[in-house]
Amino acid sequence: MAQDDYSNDGTVDIKGNPADKKKTGNWKACRYILGNECCERLAYYGMSTNLVNYLEDRLNQGNVAASNNVTNWSGTCYITPLIGAFLADSYLGRYWTIASFVVIYIIGMTLLTLSASVPGLKPSCDKDSCHPTTGQTAAFFVALYFIALGTGGIKPCVSSFGADQFDETDETEKKKKSSFFNWFYLSINIGALIASSVLVWIQMNVGWGWGFGIPAVAMALAVVFFFLGSKLYRIQKPGGSPITRIIQVIVASFRKYQVQVPDDKSLLYETAEEESQIQGSRKLEHTNKFKFFDKAAVETRADNIKGLTNPWRLCTVTQVEELKSIIRLLPIWASGIVFATVYSQMSTMFVLQGNTMDQKMGPRFKIPSASLSLFDTLSVIFWAPVYDRIIVPYARKFTGHERGFTQLQRMGIGLVISIVSMIVAGVLEVVRLKFVRENNYYDLEYIPMTIFWQVPQYFLIGCAEVFTFIGQLEFFYDQAPDAMRSLCSALSLTTVALGNYLSTLLVTVVTKVTTRGGKLGWIPDNLNRGHLDYFYWLLAILSFLNFTVYLWISKWYTYKKAT
Repeated sequence: MAQDDYSNDGTVDIKGNPADKKKTGNWKACRYILGNECCERLAYYGMSTNLVNYLEDRLNQGNVAASNNVTNWSGTCYITPLIGAFLADSYLGRYWTIASFVVIYIIGMTLLTLSASVPGLKPSCDKDSCHPTTGQTAAFFVALYFIALGTGGIKPCVSSFGADQFDETDETEKKKKSSFFNWFYLSINIGALIASSVLVWIQMNVGWGWGFGIPAVAMALAVVFFFLGSKLYRIQKPGGSPITRIIQVIVASFRKYQVQVPDDKSLLYETAEEESQIQGSRKLEHTNKFKFFDKAAVETRADNIKGLTNPWRLCTVTQVEELKSIIRLLPIWASGIVFATVYSQMSTMFVLQGNTMDQKMGPRFKIPSASLSLFDTLSVIFWAPVYDRIIVPYARKFTGHERGFTQLQRMGIGLVISIVSMIVAGVLEVVRLKFVRENNYYDLEYIPMTIFWQVPQYFLIGCAEVFTFIGQLEFFYDQAPDAMRSLCSALSLTTVALGNYLSTLLVTVVTKVTTRGGKLGWIPDNLNRGHLDYFYWLLAILSFLNFTVYLWISKWYTYKKAT
């Protein structure tokens, strides 16, 4: 068989043989990955979208406690990917990491279903309220954090695993990779659409046992989808611990802090072979930023002992550039945290705001406030293909860039749209509170103002996601060193974690400051007597400041160059 029939990026098939381009990878493998992601996200959003209402209704938590518990758990779901990513890049590879962590995920989903349906595990309720015991509450949170750990092995690997199915050295396949991230995010939102509409309605009208049981079944289907495609997958071999390689560069640089870096950078140490010393990684070209770390690649007489090099004293240019790539990514990573804070409002403040409004659709049907997140999902489902098929070709005519916009430009557009979404949410709350004051509706559970006034803020966040979150997925995969792609995908996901934690911090601080002197504060249990609009203005101001810093960072950034 000709050399061109095999992938040139170091991937292998499930049996460990070089990946045959005709038999593995490409869209024929991705359909199983996309099916897996759709079902897994249906399971995740099916139990998380309406979680704030479960905590309030069944576990008797107030607005602030329920909101903080949701954002803390959501944050953990985006921190645990660091564990899965480390295992994937270092030892197991992406395929076997996903295969291992789905077991933990299913255990968590099963326990969650049991905690909401089995007598003794589910809280006892009367007409007025529920009465959870400490054990029942503990069982529920154990299930939640099992899910958080399980999803930690899947989130950082599955998007990178899908992108691995396209050979970067093949120009035809490389073009398809950019489209993959759009369709990957679309599959996420198809699952989320079903979750935020059908499953939320089932939870509020049929029961939480069914409402959590169906997501558990969806997770089982996700596992089936994943394993069905095993023979078609291209698998990237793990390259050893990226943390160790990073520390080696730092140690070697400080050991040689007095060594002068030569002006001719071709004199820096690199292997003579075509391939990098790091398994599954191409060589990286030298860049001029962070020159201090170049010292780690300067050869001295003490570096070669009996013809062997000590990686704690002498590192290759590629290894040094791995560390530089991570450092360059960090400011871009940090700029995503405030965006993630805005995004997290959909599962907390937007839901609580919707809880005060008229949720009727016709004389009989009542839409749960959490179900309005389906308009965010519909927005993504609308904008993802529009971006891929219409905006990119149109923008390409003006920018000359093959992707229409650079990845940094794409993310920046999303940050601007997120600012607008907070302004729209704040304006709605100002109008809502004015309506309450004018009609003395302070103690009315549902004011006669339709919940569908919330649709624009959900739709704008969905549009922002298509630009920022998908751009972020592609950017962190593309700019990551080859052997650190799972870790960098996990790094991008931690912005969501820190965004949730920042939301928790802001809510806690705002509540503490604004309730001094016996005042109700901005976010009381009765929002008709609060000022949620002030909280939205705060987020809009933080988002604007974040965007200003992002513009400066984007001008500074240097894109990775692989040889």
